[in-house]
Amino acid sequence: MKRTLLLALALGLPAFAVAQAPAKPDAAARARDLVNQICAACHGPDGTSATPANPSLAGLPADYITTQLAHFKSGVRPSPIMQAFAATLTDEDRVALGKFFSSQTPKPQEAKDATLVRQGQRLWRAGDADAGLPACSSCHGPAGLGIPKLYPRLAGQWADYTVAQLKAFKGGERGMDKEGKDVHGRIMHAVARTMTEDQMRAVAEYAQGLR
Repeated sequence: MKRTLLLALALGLPAFAVAQAPAKPDAAARARDLVNQICAACHGPDGTSATPANPSLAGLPADYITTQLAHFKSGVRPSPIMQAFAATLTDEDRVALGKFFSSQTPKPQEAKDATLVRQGQRLWRAGDADAGLPACSSCHGPAGLGIPKLYPRLAGQWADYTVAQLKAFKGGERGMDKEGKDVHGRIMHAVARTMTEDQMRAVAEYAQGLR
């Protein structure tokens, strides 16, 4: 503050102008406000969603969240609800929200269908060579923790949400933007288009139980 005051005086500015200048909002505090006021309604106050329709964000890579928010804002990833929210965010907001959710501790879930889990485990670890399907673990990791900036954490994610996203990738509703900005989304489109719905449900069920 003293240095700022001296600089102001050197520039001929009155001291009260410095004293009354509004402080720059703290990014972490801004993120917390956004979470409490908006995000928590769908994703939970700590990033743990209470419903399969909405993804849990706790523990997702910060860079991945930041990128997805940018994609929502630009329309690269279509979603009327998320696009309207993302349109209000600054670059700093997106980064701060990414850091907030990545710092939250994911809450483990249980897989519910043992048969699907066994099928999903095989696909997760080895893929399906005959169908040209690579192992899920090659991008999302053996434990489903994902790769920062590139691929999200899937461990503990709602199976129904994962299936919905795989269907969106397969149908070109996600990952096939005309500008080609969602490079990794295009990779997922190529992967998902080879999957049957049974395979989607199997890997999603397996991923839900990973921790």
